[in-house]
Amino acid sequence: MNTLRLFEAAGRQLSFKTAAQELGITPSAVSHGVQTLEDWLGSPLFHRSRRGIALTPAGEAYLPAVAEVLKLLASASDHIPNYSRSGALHISVAPTFGSRIVLPRLQRFRELHPHINVAIDTNHQTAEFPRDGADLAIRLGHGDWPDAFAEQLLAERLVPVCSPFLLERMGEDRSLCNAPIIHVTMVSQDWQAWARAAGHPAVDCQKGLRVDTIQMAIEAAIEGLGIAIGRRPLVDPELSSGALVRFSECEIAAQTSYWLVAPRQSIYRPDVQAFRDWLLGELESLRHANPAASRSANGCTAPRPID
Repeated sequence: MNTLRLFEAAGRQLSFKTAAQELGITPSAVSHGVQTLEDWLGSPLFHRSRRGIALTPAGEAYLPAVAEVLKLLASASDHIPNYSRSGALHISVAPTFGSRIVLPRLQRFRELHPHINVAIDTNHQTAEFPRDGADLAIRLGHGDWPDAFAEQLLAERLVPVCSPFLLERMGEDRSLCNAPIIHVTMVSQDWQAWARAAGHPAVDCQKGLRVDTIQMAIEAAIEGLGIAIGRRPLVDPELSSGALVRFSECEIAAQTSYWLVAPRQSIYRPDVQAFRDWLLGELESLRHANPAASRSANGCTAPRPID
């Protein structure tokens, strides 16, 4: 069974190295495992060359069947009420949500449920159950996961933020046309949505600093590298401390929000339900402590959210 798992990962990734990173083992272990499977089958599954690996005709025919079998086994196991893949609850979390919401509060979950071990992977890729090994995921999106349970966790509001030093340096000329802009590649629509609502010209996405996470954009803004779109309430601690200030009072509803996503057959597992209930309670406390503005300032109204 282990060699089948190694083959499926290597065949899907077409790389022993990438498969090893996914599985948390060495490339050599993947290679040896695949070789063991090939010896048992009596047929090569990969062409190996200096440029990499490629599936043989036998491998191409074998891969979808192996992937389906592994998926069926994982699904059947998930129907066992108290089943956990390795004694731990595996959670795949969007990086910013994980570092700002989950980790600072996780001790309270451990105190409530000391028997549940938690394994966290920070990832903003699309959740693929059961292939990615996660019991549940927290993702930024529109809620369009048709083959999974999806529940909205946190709606956010967008407001441009920057360091006090940068705002002071800009003086009275606070035009975005010449301002240094920080873009987040995974939510590239945020700047355009805000600019439309605020009546600003479209923001040039080709200029400025580009980063791949919201957390990095916040840190870059604190360092004075530019103006970022802050997502409230996640950015509220920096606004409260003065590490960041509003570049504009215009605040709009974000088109995306954070969602809890899980396989439909897993959502009623006791450990998954325990984490879900705890997280919803923590977010309710956060909303009471940091209520977002009920309406936008300066007459700035939010665009219609994407359904």
